[in-house]
Amino acid sequence: MPRIAYVNGQYLPESEAKVSIFDRGFLFADGVYEVTPIVNGKLVDYDAHMERLDRSLRELRMAWPCTKDELRAMHVELIERNGLKEGIIYMQVTRGVADRMFNFPKDITSSLVAFPQIMNLVDNPNARTGVKVVTTPDIRWLRRDIKSVMLLAPVLGKQEAYEKGAAEAWMVEDGHVTEGTSSNAYIVKGDTIITRPLSNRILAGCTRRALFRLANEHNVKIEERLFTPQEAYDADEAFLTSASQFVMPIVEVDGKRVGGGQPGPVTRKLRELFLEEAQKA
Repeated sequence: MPRIAYVNGQYLPESEAKVSIFDRGFLFADGVYEVTPIVNGKLVDYDAHMERLDRSLRELRMAWPCTKDELRAMHVELIERNGLKEGIIYMQVTRGVADRMFNFPKDITSSLVAFPQIMNLVDNPNARTGVKVVTTPDIRWLRRDIKSVMLLAPVLGKQEAYEKGAAEAWMVEDGHVTEGTSSNAYIVKGDTIITRPLSNRILAGCTRRALFRLANEHNVKIEERLFTPQEAYDADEAFLTSASQFVMPIVEVDGKRVGGGQPGPVTRKLRELFLEEAQKA
């Protein structure tokens, strides 16, 4: 069965899903996106993702492409039409279609596209072994709190990681880790999780938000502060969070083993807690 995508009100086979060459997302990366996990055919953390979408749209002075009820209904319809049990729904909103000009065009309608991807989120084999990361300079713009489709710098960082045999790159600015190319970054020292505080320098991850709540409910201490690559090398544990990986252990940073070179107890506990909640969604 061909994958069904959504394009501006229509559900179409992916081979027929097209956007205009004058779409501002294509011409200027003038758009935002969200990725919502699906477990057991149900949306996970959907409300948090839509709250972040609303913020991104407001920061870019971009109109909603439909009502919030219609957007949820579209997600549910994509799950049903594709028989999606586990994976993600990617959705993207752009300012719309207009002749190429830098200033905002007047009286155009925002564009909305979305599609599913099947992924093994719950029983991800990487979670059993842990993954490797490398560090790379953070060369992005200074509004990383907006979930923009402008992702060339993360693409370059991710490619560097893959070429070095790693799964992710942690970006470094002014000597401190900001975040991963598609994830938030954490280290563990003793019984304390350390992660960078929210600002315009990083994205407010929805999985990060859920992690903070679960940690608080289960008396796991989190300290929000900057940390260096050297602190990551010396950490007892390290991990990342994202919508498509949930809580993922890190066992090596820049070729240096973290802790014992295997997923640690704090990370394992947090992943178990997150999965337990996601499977109840």
